[in-house]
Amino acid sequence: MMKLLLLSYLLFCMINKILSQDYSDVTVIISGSNLIGETNENFVCATIDWWPPEKCNYNQCPWGESSVLNLNLEHPILAKAIQAFGSLRIRVGGSLQDQVVYDLSNKENKCTGFKRSSTGLFGFSKGCLSMKRWHELNDLFIKTGAIVTFGVNALEGRHLVRKGIWSGPWNSSNARDFIQYTVSNNYPVDSWEFGNELSGHGVGASVGAEQYGKDVITLKNLLNELYKDCDRKPLVVAPGGFYEQQWYSELLQISGPNVINAVTHHIYNLGGGDDPHIVSRITDPQYLNRIADTFRDLQLTIERHGPWAAAWVGEAGGAYNSGSKLVSNTFLNSFWYLDQLGLSSRYNTKAYCRQTLIGGNYGLLDTKTFVPNPDYYSALLWHRLMGRGVLSIDISGSPYLRAYAHCSKHMAGVSVLLLNLNRTTTFTVTVRNDINADLAEGGGIQRDGIFLHGLKRTVSWIGTKSSDGSETRHEYHLTAKDENHLSRIMLLNGNPLELNVDDDVPVLEPVLVPVDSPVVIAPLSIAFVVFPDFEAKACER
Repeated sequence: MMKLLLLSYLLFCMINKILSQDYSDVTVIISGSNLIGETNENFVCATIDWWPPEKCNYNQCPWGESSVLNLNLEHPILAKAIQAFGSLRIRVGGSLQDQVVYDLSNKENKCTGFKRSSTGLFGFSKGCLSMKRWHELNDLFIKTGAIVTFGVNALEGRHLVRKGIWSGPWNSSNARDFIQYTVSNNYPVDSWEFGNELSGHGVGASVGAEQYGKDVITLKNLLNELYKDCDRKPLVVAPGGFYEQQWYSELLQISGPNVINAVTHHIYNLGGGDDPHIVSRITDPQYLNRIADTFRDLQLTIERHGPWAAAWVGEAGGAYNSGSKLVSNTFLNSFWYLDQLGLSSRYNTKAYCRQTLIGGNYGLLDTKTFVPNPDYYSALLWHRLMGRGVLSIDISGSPYLRAYAHCSKHMAGVSVLLLNLNRTTTFTVTVRNDINADLAEGGGIQRDGIFLHGLKRTVSWIGTKSSDGSETRHEYHLTAKDENHLSRIMLLNGNPLELNVDDDVPVLEPVLVPVDSPVVIAPLSIAFVVFPDFEAKACER
């Protein structure tokens, strides 16, 4: 009797909760005839930075042992987390890369890391990368199938002419020796990036576009020479800074055709890590839209001055100065991150590197435990489900429902990302094909229908097959544990995403839902929805 009373009470609470929510119908129309953009196969990317443990912001030092020089490369979770992607692009670089010396002497006692220095950039001295450590890093990269982008020191040989401004040609001798060593050992570097945040006004240091363009040509020629006997030549990536139209245009004009393969820019559009408005900005659709201007402007700059090059986001962490200790490692952070993956891909961005894989507050993995944060699973689902082809969509309804559509990855059909930024409204989403099938016949559903569907999904997430045997779609619903949007535990279809006893990444299983029903998106939640039978001619090419 007691169990029956308890069950009745829980059911009453669930019904009460469902009735207290607002509901809104939204229609998403997908155009499958043509692609509006295309990403690389390995669009999702993550960085490993150079910051030492002494890097501190806002009275906290969140980097620990997570840098290129001191990261525990033998940690069992690290390799498994990378391998789960199959082929994750890893960018090795960051603010201190332009103070790195490559030591080929193999004298460990002479090769030291970064030290506090009042005269050095960002308050640190030069640091040294030994070839022993470079070998260890490449062991990890090879074992995990990582695709490596390495950022070289682009300040070597220059001199400071006035505060923040550096002049003179790049001295390529140390980089040349290092790259030659890399080639001779068959280390699989896919691309070499020239400098970090030296473009335009720079961050800490800047170099003029004309000189930078000449130096990129030097790097290109050096790579052509050193890789002349290799079947595949690496890409040249530059400048790895914050986009400024005039500087970027001049760089492409000076360097000329087919020198720069990928034009990289950095994004930290949520403010500093201690900004009190980060939470509100993440759930503000108008604020999230602002960065579209940068993607659009860079796309136009490349079309006009460097159509041979592709756009990459070389580094993006949301909040700068190591991220926010309250937000960057929580469920809420996935909203801006996934939204930016979707938005950037619409503007033909080929790769998007998240700051960081591990390190700071914004790591995909926890700096101390290596356990995945919520954004890790968001990145993994995108990587596995969202294919290269980007499709145009029209959406009617609230601006708090964000939607992105891609060709599905390694399978037929279309994958859709839905983000509900509203804290109180449940959206029932009807997905339609602008040419052929209406995937949700009958349009929206009545309040009673919403109630019944919502009740069924709240009481139980069980049911991986459609009971009537009809065609189904695959749904991956992401929510926060205990409905706490600042939780560090993400739920997939109601189940916590946690490593198993062997530290393996959990299997990411969808629920199968009849294709002719609307998609129900709970307040402040995320859903990836795969329509295997969606007819999109652009995805068949």
